[in-house]
Amino acid sequence: MRVERFAPEGDPERLATRVRALAPAGDSVAEGVRAILRRVRAEGDAAVAELAREHDLRGAEPPPLRVESHELDAAAAELRSDIRAGLEVAMANVAAVAGASLGDDSEIVLPQGQRVLVREIPVRRAAIYVPGGRAPYPSTVVMGAVTARVAGVEEIVVCTPPPASPAILAAAALCGVDEVYRMGGAQAVGALAFGTETVPRVDVIVGPGSLWVQEAKVQCSAQVGIEGFMGPSDLLVVAAEGADPRLAAFDLLGQAEHGAGSLVVLVADDAALADAVVAAAEELAAERPSVDFAPLAVVLASHMDEAIAFANAFAPEHLQLVGERAEHRAGAIRAAGTLLVGSASGTAFTDYVAGSNHVLPTGGAARFASGLSPRNFRRRMSEVHLGGAAASLARAGAPIARAEGFAVHAESMEARR
Repeated sequence: MRVERFAPEGDPERLATRVRALAPAGDSVAEGVRAILRRVRAEGDAAVAELAREHDLRGAEPPPLRVESHELDAAAAELRSDIRAGLEVAMANVAAVAGASLGDDSEIVLPQGQRVLVREIPVRRAAIYVPGGRAPYPSTVVMGAVTARVAGVEEIVVCTPPPASPAILAAAALCGVDEVYRMGGAQAVGALAFGTETVPRVDVIVGPGSLWVQEAKVQCSAQVGIEGFMGPSDLLVVAAEGADPRLAAFDLLGQAEHGAGSLVVLVADDAALADAVVAAAEELAAERPSVDFAPLAVVLASHMDEAIAFANAFAPEHLQLVGERAEHRAGAIRAAGTLLVGSASGTAFTDYVAGSNHVLPTGGAARFASGLSPRNFRRRMSEVHLGGAAASLARAGAPIARAEGFAVHAESMEARR
């Protein structure tokens, strides 16, 4: 395991950029994705099937695109009892946290007498992309489908690359998903965004996936809502006196299981503690072949305020504060996908059963973006009742319209007098 050490340099933004450069840069797939989306839009099911043969099934004939309900029921019936129990805990906790995020409709009466009702309305159809590459992710079904259900979405769709994992199908059945499709990659995003003979189009697509999947979401964002660009995962652990080095090492290595693109960073204000965490990580990694990541970045801060400044500049997907001096700074964190406080609060819990969502902003996007929530499946709309206020508002609005060159706008308002 390679360890890269960094010393503070007075500019947390510059240091964050240097540390992020440790993660391998992804190749541009924009042109390849554009070609796939053109084919799906023009050819529908035939393109999805041919691309599945090419990219997912190594030339084998793809199964039917839509998974039938009896297949979902069979997968749920055959699911191991301990996995089912865990998914049910996750479903209940994710639903509770998502429910706390919902906003109520509100009405305001303005001074001129008009009423404006601000309504929050769910989209009708939403899709959850569930990856099927390194391993199946039934937990992603829970994070997306339960949150969409709490948001009030009428029809929830799951897609996953063929052949669909029984664990994913079982999770879809337990979550009451309405439709499941065996399709992956950019072609799946195109089918959901544009619609095909078999796949009706959706209003929102969310979920993690490969660079091809995320690029396709971006290219389709004029046709369908997305939650953001979900890139390689990252974790930053800020450790202070009292932190357990072995637990911190487990958290860093656990995040590294997501693949070579994952970025794991340790920040400490004590050199001896940093060395203890690194030693524990090296010992654990030697016996755990599933760990595969870019170098472990170690930042030695002069004091905890400097460590917190770096954490905010880095804006990690997951941020853990361990040790008393670090934990007391939780209120100073303003940029993280999820913030975990205390040694007991390992990142792995939030991937499955803590209740917070594991679909989170990556690559530093936590500076401006949020994790998946009911708001990704809802939109706000103003319902306006002017009544007797129209005359007063026309006197205010008509001069503005004429100043902008829109005379008929002005006449339209004045006609209400």
